[in-house]
Amino acid sequence: MSGTQRYTRYEKARILGARALQVSYGAPVLVETDQAEPILIAAEEYDANALPFTVNRS
Repeated sequence: MSGTQRYTRYEKARILGARALQVSYGAPVLVETDQAEPILIAAEEYDANALPFTVNRS
């Protein structure tokens, strides 16, 4: 995720939901965290700019 990219709340929700699903299915966690819930882990990764997602807008 680029530091200059701004996401709408809908894009953010989609990114967090997709990442939480990945984590719940056993994907490696990309940040150090004490969280156990996949959505909270995804939120921490999002805040740390550690998510490998891009948004293509037309």
